[in-house]
Amino acid sequence: MEIDLSPQLAKKVYESNGGSYHAWSPSELPMLPEGNIGAAKLALQKNGFALPCYSDSSKVAYVLQGSGVAGIVLPESEEKVVAIKKGDALALPFGVITWWYNKEDTELVVLFLGDTSKAHKTGEFTDFYLTGSNGIFTGFSTEFVGRAWDLEEKDVKTLVGKQSGKIIVKLEGNINLPEPKEEHRKGMALNCEEAPLDVDIKNGGRVVVLNTKNLPLVGEVGLGADLVRLDGNAMCSPGFSCDSAFQVTYIVRGSGRAQVVGADGCRVLETTVKAGNLFIVPRFFVVSKIADSDGLEWFSIITTPNPVFTHLAGSIGAWKALSPTVLQASFNVDAGLEQLFRSKRNADAIFFPPPN
Repeated sequence: MEIDLSPQLAKKVYESNGGSYHAWSPSELPMLPEGNIGAAKLALQKNGFALPCYSDSSKVAYVLQGSGVAGIVLPESEEKVVAIKKGDALALPFGVITWWYNKEDTELVVLFLGDTSKAHKTGEFTDFYLTGSNGIFTGFSTEFVGRAWDLEEKDVKTLVGKQSGKIIVKLEGNINLPEPKEEHRKGMALNCEEAPLDVDIKNGGRVVVLNTKNLPLVGEVGLGADLVRLDGNAMCSPGFSCDSAFQVTYIVRGSGRAQVVGADGCRVLETTVKAGNLFIVPRFFVVSKIADSDGLEWFSIITTPNPVFTHLAGSIGAWKALSPTVLQASFNVDAGLEQLFRSKRNADAIFFPPPN
């Protein structure tokens, strides 16, 4: 049975005066459960506070817009309070507790992409809130809460009764959350827009790869990631993941065209992609993209912490490694056409600038 690879937008799951939570549905994007992948977005308005929770999935968080603060508690560790801004990526392993806060006028938007292979429901995240009207305190009896935290019954009732918000609240009054500490960023966050470039091709594009070298926690998450920025009308070389990984792509900015080719040389996707789209490329399928005139930027996770890709064109393309006579025999062409084919794209590695 063919699987629909069409890009999809997230749907709003929850909204309050503090912000909103959006997620991609497995029923609308079948590649989510197929690849054991979850995807969601958190949007916080000014003074919006996402209540502390943990998830049944390991994730990579990427800040799409704005700036704010993230509180992170790794198992058996002290809380780290991290300043976050557009371009920041954070690896969130199993068992981590997080909270998020925006004190600025600009909306804070955070993308979450993660592995749901051990989740309650494949293809989606289930979050467990410590507080709020759907938090764990509301599920335990007053007796259990009282004994666990050594509280009197009247204090337990007050504690539980005060929790009227759900998922996201807007902080009012004189509540001062912890200030972020610069030393807490080390090993917790990497800004993909400021990090050294792994690929930089004039008039073509740029890549920053997130892996165990620059953010060791991705090893615990089991996911790699990259931020790719393609210049106007430039092309990303056709390529595939050669270590059986799925590639999950969120379009951050701009628009363009994408094609995916699968088994038996069948084109399984030809589409226009635009900001806000999410689409998933199956294992070993070949994908290529061409940016529109305004350029194209995307953030991807790959379902392995240190992904390996094979590109089919360009100076590092697999075709360059094959012997001329092998290509001549394979394409069933004469030596002249094979030489013309081989001579092209000698200078470019992964991104092709627009034609002159």
